[in-house]
Amino acid sequence: MKKEKFQFMKVMAQSQAGFSLLEILIALTLMGIAGTFVAGKIFDQLHEGRVKAAKIQMDALKNQLMQFKRKCFAYPTSSQGLDALVNKPSGGGRECKDYPPNGFIEEVPMDPWEYDYVYISDGKTFNIISYGADGQEGGEGEDADIPLKENK
Repeated sequence: MKKEKFQFMKVMAQSQAGFSLLEILIALTLMGIAGTFVAGKIFDQLHEGRVKAAKIQMDALKNQLMQFKRKCFAYPTSSQGLDALVNKPSGGGRECKDYPPNGFIEEVPMDPWEYDYVYISDGKTFNIISYGADGQEGGEGEDADIPLKENK
């Protein structure tokens, strides 16, 4: 009986050949194609998340700028910049007598790509812009500018 069992196992081992090199290469190619598709989708979601984060930050800055105007009767000018939310602006005309002792925010955040937000204001209206992934004005796709709608 042992001899028959040994012969059976020998026959089974001989009939179960491994994968050929060609089969392994085909499987690896298919896995690479699928991985590329999945990675592309992940990077798209990463960019969408950064755009949403920029919009959320700009909306929060907008709210603080509205508080600034409520207390100081005008928005900070472009030359004063968003730093006016952190440090009381001096000079440049109108003095803000009701400025909070600790400012409106602790620090001005960077956009999700680690660039400064662009702040444009004449004191009556303002706009905040993130220049996107390339940090430069203009661009398309991931490099496109992300503006906050102008406020009055």
